[in-house]
Amino acid sequence: MFNVLMISLGCDKNRVDSEEMLALLSKRGYNITNEEEEADIAIVNTCCFIGDALTESIDTVLDVSRLKAGRLKYIIVTGCMAERFKDEIKTELPEVDAFLGTSSIDHIADALDRVTNGETGVMYFDDLDRLPIVEEKRLLTETPYMAYLKIAEGCDKRCTYCAIPYFRGPYRSVPMNVLVKRAEELAESGVKELILVAQETTCYGIDLYGAKSLHELIRRLSEVEGISWIRLMYCYPEEIYDELIEEIAENNKVLHYIDMPLQHTESDILRRMGRRIDKDKLYEIVYKLRERIPDIAIRTTLIAGFPGETKEDHEALLDTINELSFDRLGVFAYSKEEGTPAADFPDQIDEDTKVFYRDEIMELQQDISFDINNTFIGKDIDVIIEGYISDDDIYVGRSYRDAPDVDGLVFVEADREFISGEIVKVHVEEAGPYDMKGREKI
Repeated sequence: MFNVLMISLGCDKNRVDSEEMLALLSKRGYNITNEEEEADIAIVNTCCFIGDALTESIDTVLDVSRLKAGRLKYIIVTGCMAERFKDEIKTELPEVDAFLGTSSIDHIADALDRVTNGETGVMYFDDLDRLPIVEEKRLLTETPYMAYLKIAEGCDKRCTYCAIPYFRGPYRSVPMNVLVKRAEELAESGVKELILVAQETTCYGIDLYGAKSLHELIRRLSEVEGISWIRLMYCYPEEIYDELIEEIAENNKVLHYIDMPLQHTESDILRRMGRRIDKDKLYEIVYKLRERIPDIAIRTTLIAGFPGETKEDHEALLDTINELSFDRLGVFAYSKEEGTPAADFPDQIDEDTKVFYRDEIMELQQDISFDINNTFIGKDIDVIIEGYISDDDIYVGRSYRDAPDVDGLVFVEADREFISGEIVKVHVEEAGPYDMKGREKI
């Protein structure tokens, strides 16, 4: 049987798709490998959220195509780039043997069967309002103690800068019983931290149940034996509602952490972005979260240099960041995406200014994060252990305040051995702008 190599690019939602495709392939009898030199088939699950991601996807496909000089026989391209450029991609990438769109991942085994039987130009592009449901148990590709759970697909927001609805389709919630079953399977595999993701998690259930149901979903997920932590990502501020806040506050498995993408804080820029919130409402939701959950860690992301953003807008943004003091913050320089309304807006900002704005925001946030992290010195905090650095004889993990890959780390000294996925109490002794250091609390 053929050996299959999966290369998953982009976001955590893509990783979920990749792991579900691997499950389907394994069931069909394909062997999974992580080694290029062993692969007969390479699948590149692509991303094209912003220009840099698209470049990475194209470069990766071209790099993989060079392996056809050796053992590799077939290349399959799936995901966002395939969907977004489906009309021209076959001509532009003739070295690829099959393409699958974002709503067609459950056809992956059929696609491989066809190309390995000699078919060429295989393509699966289902309607974007279709929601593929994979029943097979996912094959986790990274940490066995942490997994992302994609609770919905697509987006209805139509922000002016974002192309995602054009290649991910409208918002479609995954049925609650399916998600509970998946969580149970993940727990059986040893997963302790469940991270809920979607293009927007806070609208979960509106299409299926007629009302926002994220609070009900996390209540049911918290009943799954073995799951210790539930983390919420991609919660749009205008959709955060009182029942959800109460569930976060009262459910001891739900971490006091929320990822809340804002993109900007000034009302005029938010309006031009097509966001459904203004500055006053933004303040209101931040204050409400902190009043009900005083220790909550709020993470946000921003876009620097959106078309028409003035120096005054940027300075006001800095003032708001300083006033609201977000615990975690990431920022992207605006990327002009083909086909989006903002790409045709007047007053496009030059790259140097965008980068300057981005760097100023991050410099300010470093100071804010440093001050916040230092308030934890002398306190005890739960940490999930992720690994061991033998050269320094120290363990590394994350607190409830740290989502993987985007936030900080906690370095832990101990007088005993830990295993990855173990949750331990740590007494914090040092802190920097991103990371903290401490010793296990005995």
